[in-house]
Amino acid sequence: MDQVMTTTEDYWFFSDYENYTDVIPVNSAAPCSQADAYGFAQRYSPVMYSLVFVLALLGNILVLCVIRRYRSSQSGGACAFSLTDTFLLHLAISDLLLAFTLPLFAVQWAHEWVFGLAVCKISGALFSLNRYSGILFLACISFDRYLAIVHAISSGWKRNTCHAQIACGFIWALCLGLSAVDIIYKQVVPVKDGTSKTLLLCQAWFPEKSTQWQIGLQLVSVILGFGLPLMIMLYCYIRIFRSLCNATRRQKRKSLRLIVSLVSVFVVCWAPYSCFQLTDSLLKLELLTSTCSLGRVLDIGTLITESVGLSHCALNPLLYGFVGVKFRRELARMCKGLLIEQGWLGMEAWRPRKTRRTTVSCSSADSENTSYSVMV
Repeated sequence: MDQVMTTTEDYWFFSDYENYTDVIPVNSAAPCSQADAYGFAQRYSPVMYSLVFVLALLGNILVLCVIRRYRSSQSGGACAFSLTDTFLLHLAISDLLLAFTLPLFAVQWAHEWVFGLAVCKISGALFSLNRYSGILFLACISFDRYLAIVHAISSGWKRNTCHAQIACGFIWALCLGLSAVDIIYKQVVPVKDGTSKTLLLCQAWFPEKSTQWQIGLQLVSVILGFGLPLMIMLYCYIRIFRSLCNATRRQKRKSLRLIVSLVSVFVVCWAPYSCFQLTDSLLKLELLTSTCSLGRVLDIGTLITESVGLSHCALNPLLYGFVGVKFRRELARMCKGLLIEQGWLGMEAWRPRKTRRTTVSCSSADSENTSYSVMV
């Protein structure tokens, strides 16, 4: 096999299968310098990924604890668990699993990949699985709110916990299929770091002469990972906004405020990264003129915008805390209970509020109303 080396934009990205590796012969024209971009990655990525990991781990574990406490306090059991909370539960699990992959890649950029081929493939697949699933769960939440508010009467039969679980299962299966690309193509490969040193990195490695296939996968990532969910969210919330123009129910407005906040943060986090992906596709299609300056901007910009997108898994719990009134109340009760169990608060400081326990019927449309959600 002839000796090969990677181009500027190729050795960089580890997170998705659309970030691929091309090869060029050593005796061809000299590639653009990689030293600046690689040096930036070594300084920036370990710090950023470690920070996102810590915040996402703490925040999403807290969300899962609050949801579990709220569910156990309802006499209706699973029926009292709203569709919104069902999707938010799966969203928190997805964000948490995504966060678990970040320390591995932080170590990679601080040193090199030292975890072997199997962990490389599994971590890459987990990354893609949970990135796509988290975004699609947000789209499901938007559609559920659309049915609950715009079609409150006619959609009662469609909105039950069983249907929500089926939808979640379908999303996990779809995203698992998308992540299979990482299982197949993720490899631990030696790359140049911009100097004479060779390092091992976990990245997707495609055969030569597969540019069209790579571009197709990248466009699928943009469409399923941003475009399609965004269109669903925009349609649902435009219809919801029109429906609420003359509404007086305060509970519905609080629910909308939380979900719109989640969608807005999603757009701010992932839109820049999707724009860089599209630019990279245009370069590969030779619709844009490739230069060293553009390649350097694309490399560093993609790294930064991808890390901003990854921070999305840590921002969702903060939104619950700042926007979700009922979530803050349940969190305060849980914290007080823990303090009493540890003996840090006297019994006189804890006066449990009597909660009216309501028996909820699974067949009732009201059991799926927003008022049963822990997040609003």
